[in-house]
Amino acid sequence: MKWNLRMRAAQAGIWKSTEMRRRLAAAGLEISAGKMSALWTGTPTTIRLDDLDVICAVLDCTPSDLLICEADKVAARRPTDAETGTGSGPTPRLGRHTSVPPA
Repeated sequence: MKWNLRMRAAQAGIWKSTEMRRRLAAAGLEISAGKMSALWTGTPTTIRLDDLDVICAVLDCTPSDLLICEADKVAARRPTDAETGTGSGPTPRLGRHTSVPPA
């Protein structure tokens, strides 16, 4: 996922993290300067849904505007057939077995 807070804030006319922090506080979300800096400069590893809700309200956007899926990175993480041990092996057959059990 790509964190798009700064771009979305810029579209809302917010250019500094201090301004964003002030607007969040006015909406009821008190964020420390350190946490605001982390949200502003990088991609958070976690974010509370309540916090995300307030951020979206301040920026007049949806979570999908802030969290952008990067499908190419997902595909790059998918293991190959050689890594998983699968590949062009025998194809399993579905249905009833036709062999007779040993006597």
